Amino acid sequence: MACRIGELVLGCRDPQLLARFWCEVLGFVVLESEEGQWAEIGTPEGFGGPHPTIFFSRRDEPEPGKSRLHIDVNPTDRDQDAELERLLALGARRADIGQTGEEQWHVLADPEGNEFCLLKARINPLAVQ
Repeated sequence: MACRIGELVLGCRDPQLLARFWCEVLGFVVLESEEGQWAEIGTPEGFGGPHPTIFFSRRDEPEPGKSRLHIDVNPTDRDQDAELERLLALGARRADIGQTGEEQWHVLADPEGNEFCLLKARINPLAVQ
């Protein structure tokens, strides 16, 4: 038997802000939270369901150095351009990490500056289990 990812943990200044942002991006719900301290989001099935949850933990200062982990997202019900506009309207912003402009993805940052990528390929949400 192998392990599976149960949750991703992200230190941040405002857990509730990031929880709201990522719930909108991913179609997740807030599973539990303690105002100003932490928030956990995921699918309605919750922790232990088919997908990992994301746990936002309050930190007064970000971890030193660049994060070595980032999230990649795929549109499920629209094309990449439409999803890019939706994410920017939610509060994401473009991030420059030295792209050439020829990439098939967009590098963005969430409201606290955590980088993530919007990939081109659409995933059929019914095929994801």
